[in-house]
Parts: sequence; structure tokens; C-alpha cells
Amino acid sequence: MNFFSTLSEKPWLATNTPQPAPAINAITLLNYQKRIALKFFLAVVTVIFSLFIITFLERSQFPDFQALAGQPWQPLSDPWRLWLNTGLLVAASAAMQLALHYAKHERRGVVLVATGVALVLTVQFILAQLWVWSLLNDLGYYLASNPANSYFYLFTAVHGVHLIGGLLVLAWVFISLSRRPAADAQQSWARVGGNLKLCANYWHYLLGIWFVLFALLTSSAETYQLLAALCGF
Repeated sequence: MNFFSTLSEKPWLATNTPQPAPAINAITLLNYQKRIALKFFLAVVTVIFSLFIITFLERSQFPDFQALAGQPWQPLSDPWRLWLNTGLLVAASAAMQLALHYAKHERRGVVLVATGVALVLTVQFILAQLWVWSLLNDLGYYLASNPANSYFYLFTAVHGVHLIGGLLVLAWVFISLSRRPAADAQQSWARVGGNLKLCANYWHYLLGIWFVLFALLTSSAETYQLLAALCGF
């Protein structure tokens, strides 16, 4: 009888009502999709900055190009203001990492403080960049007076625009978290942690981009000649 019973079974017909997937799985999938979208976006940004850098090195080989560093009288030969700005961005990136760490332990208060610090430091970085712009302009290094000046304003402006975009997203995350009750559901913390991870990765990426730009903009004309030769210019 068991043999005939086995033959008469219809396994393709469901006998049990399927249970809905836990909400945490939906949030995990959403976080994964956001990570893929961010990676694609950062790849595009990398291409944009790479093209800017290549054109910068090519333009540096023309006679009218005057580097902003290398000689004592040039404004970026002693870039202590840019070092100060770099410290602000490094601290902001560290605060983002701290917020991400405590989000995993669901420490809402610490996450809010660390995220708020990252917001403030990033705004200060942008204002400090505008301060450098003002000083260069007062010294006569105008936008169109020298190709090196134009690229300095271009690089720092494009970098700043990307930071402002990140600030808008991070401010939304901060406001959303501040409005949640202290005892939040697990899936809500999974969503918060996913958003903070994306923001932290974005801040780390822009910090890396800034290090590259900092090194490039404060290099001497001889360094540009070497880099241009390596690129085949």
C-alpha cells in the first residue's frame, strides 16, 4: 500500500500555506540594492574625477600654466589651511564610522551624537574650503587668471557638491532616527544600520578623493611634468 500511496502523491501541489518571509529579509534585500546603487554611483564619480585629473595633467604642460605650489611665494607651498580642512574631513569620517559601530549595538543616543558631529564637521569643512577660496581671490588668484587656479576651484567645487549631496542624505537619516522611539524594532535598526553604512562608505570614499586632490593641487610644476610624462603627455 505504501508503494501505491507513493505513486499517487502529487508533490507539485502545495499542502501547507506558505509563510510570509520575515520583514528583516526584505530590509536586507533593500540594503543590498542600495549598496549596489552606491557602488555604481561611486564608479561614475571615479571616472569623472579621473578624467578631470588627466585633463589637468595635460593642461599643466602648456606654457601659461603656473602651479600653485613649489616656490615659497606660491599660495599652496605651505598648505596649512588645507591641512586644517583635511583634519575636519578626517574627523567627520571617523565620526561616521563611530556611528556605524554603535548602530550595530543599537545605542541610539551615541549614534545620534556621532552622526550630528559628522554633520557639523562636514559643514565646517565646506565653509573652510570657501575660506580658502576667499583668501586666494584676495591674493589675486582669480578663477580665469591661470589654468591652475581654474582647476583648483573646479576640483574643490565638484568635491564640495558631492559632499553637500551626502549631507542631505545624512541629515535625513539623522532626523529619521531622532524621531524614532528609543525602544525600536529590530528591522528598524537594520534599516538605520544599512543607511549609516552607505553614508559611512560615501564619506570614506570622498575622504580618499580629497587626499588625491590635496596631493595633486599642492604639487610642484616638476611633479606635474613627471606625472604627465608617465601618462604619455
